[in-house]
Amino acid sequence: MNKLIIQIPCLNEAETLPATLADLPRHVPGIDQIEILVVDDGSTDDTVRVAQAGGVHHIVRLRRHKGLAAAFMAGIDAALKLGADFVVNTDGDNQYAGADIPKLLAPLLSGEADIVIGDRNIQALEHLSPSRKRLQWIGSWVVRQVSNTNVPDTTSGFRAYTREAALRMTIVSEFSYTLESIIQAGKKRLAIAHVPVSTNPLTRESRLFGSVWTYVKASAATIVRIYAMYEPLKVFALIGLTVFALGLAISLRFLYYYLTGTGLGHLQSLILSAVLMIVGFQIALIGLLADVTAANRKLIEDLLYRVRTMELETGDEPAAAGVRRPDA
Repeated sequence: MNKLIIQIPCLNEAETLPATLADLPRHVPGIDQIEILVVDDGSTDDTVRVAQAGGVHHIVRLRRHKGLAAAFMAGIDAALKLGADFVVNTDGDNQYAGADIPKLLAPLLSGEADIVIGDRNIQALEHLSPSRKRLQWIGSWVVRQVSNTNVPDTTSGFRAYTREAALRMTIVSEFSYTLESIIQAGKKRLAIAHVPVSTNPLTRESRLFGSVWTYVKASAATIVRIYAMYEPLKVFALIGLTVFALGLAISLRFLYYYLTGTGLGHLQSLILSAVLMIVGFQIALIGLLADVTAANRKLIEDLLYRVRTMELETGDEPAAAGVRRPDA
C-alpha cells in the first residue's frame, strides 16, 4: 500500500492555509492513502488552530522560529516516522497548484526518478520583475553546473521525494533547503526529474528574505558552502594553484629583470612572490585535509541513513519526531 504525506511548512499562514488545504487532492492515481502534515515553524498567529479546523492529519510544532530549512527537515523526519512511501512538499501560501501533485508523483511511481521538482516557468511569472527573473535564471544555471543536474527551477519548493531519497536528505543550511538539497542529491547520484507545474495568483510577498541583495548573498553563500563540502579538493586546489601561479609569475618577472641586469630595486617582488607561493601551497594542503574530512562526512551520512532506516524498522513512535494529531 502506497502512502503519501503532503507536508506544508508554515510560518504565520493562518490567512492562506485554508486555501492551500482546500487545493490539495484527496485522491491520486497509484496512491492508496493520503495524509497532510503541517509543520508550524514557531507561528505567532492562529496557524495551528486553522490547521486543526482544516482537518490536517498531523501537526509538528517548533517552539520557536527556526527557519524554512529546519521546518522542511522536521517535516521529512516526521513523514518518514509516520510511514510515508512518498513525501510531497508544498508552501503554506498556496503558491503551487495542488492539482499538479499527481504530475509530481508520476515519475516516482513509475520508478524513473527519486526526486521530482516542479518547474514554475519563472520567465512566465507576471509578479516577478525582470531583474528577479534574471537572477533566478543565473542562480539556477549555477546550481545546475555545480550539481550536475538539469533542474530549470532550482528554487521551487514544490517537490516530491521517494522514501529512499527522503532518508538520504541531510540539510545543514539555516537559510533554505531548495538549493542545498539539489546539490546534495546531485552529488549522491540520485535521479532528479522535473515537470511543469502551475501556480496560483500571488497571495503575499515572500518572507524568506528582506531584499533581493540579501537573497543573493545567502544563496551564493549556500552554493559555495555546499559545493565546498562535497568537492573540497577542487575548490581549495583551484584557489591554491591560482595564488601559487600568481607568485610564480611575479618570481619569473624578478628573474627576468635580474638576468637582464636591471634587478636592483625589485627585491620586494621576490619577497611577495615567495609569500604567495607559500600561501598557495598551504591552501592546496588545506584542500587535501578537507578532502579527507569530506570522506569522513560521507561515511557519517551513510551511518545516519542506516540509523534512520533502523529506527523506522524498529517502529519508533511518531511522537519522537514531535508529531501529534490535531485533536491531541
